[in-house]
Formats: sequence, C-alpha cells, structure tokens
Amino acid sequence: MSLRHRDRLLLVPVALCALIGTGATAPAATASDGPDVSAGTAVARLLEDAAKVTAGYERGRRAAEVQRAAAGQLQGQLARQRVELSTIHDAVGGVARAQYRTGGPLAFTAQLLLAKDPDELLRGRRLVRQAETAVNKLVDRVRQAEQRLSAAESRARAAWQDLDVRKAKLATIKQAIETQLEAAQWQLQGEADRSVAAGTCAGAVRLDPGTGARPGPEWVTPVEQYRLSAGFDSAGERWSHRHTGQDFAVGIGAPVRAVGAGRVLSVSCGGAFGIEIVVQHPGGYYTQYAHLASVAVDQGEQVRTGQSIGQAGTTGNSTGPHLHFEVRLTPYLGSGVDPAGWLRERGVAL
Repeated sequence: MSLRHRDRLLLVPVALCALIGTGATAPAATASDGPDVSAGTAVARLLEDAAKVTAGYERGRRAAEVQRAAAGQLQGQLARQRVELSTIHDAVGGVARAQYRTGGPLAFTAQLLLAKDPDELLRGRRLVRQAETAVNKLVDRVRQAEQRLSAAESRARAAWQDLDVRKAKLATIKQAIETQLEAAQWQLQGEADRSVAAGTCAGAVRLDPGTGARPGPEWVTPVEQYRLSAGFDSAGERWSHRHTGQDFAVGIGAPVRAVGAGRVLSVSCGGAFGIEIVVQHPGGYYTQYAHLASVAVDQGEQVRTGQSIGQAGTTGNSTGPHLHFEVRLTPYLGSGVDPAGWLRERGVAL
C-alpha cells in the first residue's frame, strides 16, 4: 500500500512532533484506502502542529530562563556574604593585633596580673571570641551558599544545553513543516481556484466538527494573527472606486472566524471576491469574508462568535493571500461602513 501525497503531508509533522517531545498529542494521521484527507484539513493540521512545536520550545526557553535567574540571584547573595565575611575578618584581625601589642608573649594569667586595666583586657578577649564565632558562622553560610550556587549553576547549564538541543530540533521541524505546509497551501488554493472558475462551491469542509465557539466576548476579530494591509476607503488600481473593506494579510489556510453571532446569508464562489461568505447579524448589520480558499459553513447555518467559517486564500481579484473583510448595512456591495471603527465600537481594537 503506497502513501498518497496528502497522507504524507500529515505523517511527517506527526513524527517530528514526537521528536521534539512537546507533550502535545499530534493529529492521528495514517495511510488508508479511504477517501483523501482534504487539502483544507491538511493545512489546518499542519498549522496546529507548527503551533504545538513552537509552544513546546517556548516552555523549554522559559524554564531555562527561570534556572538562569535563580543562579543569578544566588550569585548576588554569595557576593554580599563574601563582602560581609571579609569585613568581619578584618575586624578580628584588628582586635588580635591590638591584643598582641598590649600582651606580648605572656600567658593570659600573667597578662591579667600585670595589666593596668584587667577589665579592658577581658573585654578584648571576649570581643575576639565573639568575632571568631561570627566568622565561623558566616564561613558556614558562605560554604552553604556556594553549594547552592553550584547546584543552581549545574541546573542552569543543563537547562540551556537542553534548550540548545531543542533549538536544533526546532530548526529541522520548522523547515519540514514549512515545506509540507507550502505544498498543502497551494494544493488548497488550486482547488479553490478551480471552484471559482467553475462558479460552483465545493461545499463546507468541517475543520473542527462537533465544536463551536468557546465562551468569550460578543465580538472578535475575523482572524487571530494578522497584519493589517489595505484599509477602508483607500485608493488602489485594482478597485474601480475605493476599497470597500479592511484587508488582513494572512497565509493561505489561516482560519477565518465569524466576528459575531449570526446566520450565514450566502456562500458564493465566483466573481471579483472569489470564494466569499456573508453573515447576517442581529441589529441589521452584515459581514463579508472574501478571497477565501475554503468554507466551513453552509448557507442558512447559525454561527456563533469566533466559530470557524472558512480558510483564507487568494481567490478572485486578489494579488496575494489575505482576508477581505467588510461590514455592510445591507447584504450588497456599496453599503459598507468602516470595519475598524465598527469593531472598535464593539470593544474590538485592530
């Protein structure tokens, strides 16, 4: 039994995730004689694998930083204790030198008998003993601090060595995932382009069946990670008048989500917007999601805030992968309002 191209797209990241040891459960992709895994699903899983690998690396980096910070704090404590020890050593030496000058080589009893001020001599001796006791205690503290520092430095070195190993693995994993992801992305885009050329939608591809939007805010951005590109009402040679929405620069296959609860008014696959979805929201507003590579909902379906409704692409009149997002007063082009301001009024900053 040979592996199909799409099966290989899923098997490689699974093996690599096991290599890095992230502790996360990778998607269970296996070769079979059943139907092919869709390109949209392959892209979604590869994006998830990349996120898991990066999260595992970040956990290791944070742990190494904690170990290094602990060693640094112990080094500071040890330095202060050594300064204190040196000060007390100097004080003890000063008292001892004073006693030597006043007492000479005579026994302590003789010193008491011959001393002009025996009380002062006793006080000096007592000071020496107290200082020596303090020095001995401090020496013990310094020795214990040095042992703790040595252990902390060993842990810090081990953590950073482990991080170096993870870095090397991460570089290999990222390269492999990026290669597989690029192939899957353009396969997905190719399928989308064929749908647009035919003017018929391929149907909803459920990327997260059985799940919906998690409890959260009433409104969200249409994509989670993005870079803003063309804004509302801006000029451009590819628009007959002015730009009617807000563009979000994202990669092919990036999850697109409903900005708020509503009903899918239409799903279409042709024209300047390529594959697009229009959602009707309570209160009389409509949102449009255009230039998609795939859709995950059907016309008439109720959607919740943050629910996945499709994947970004570059279908229709588009020069590169991005999401074209509009807010309209009607379902039709020409009734758009500034999406950034509209979202900001609902507590969502772009």
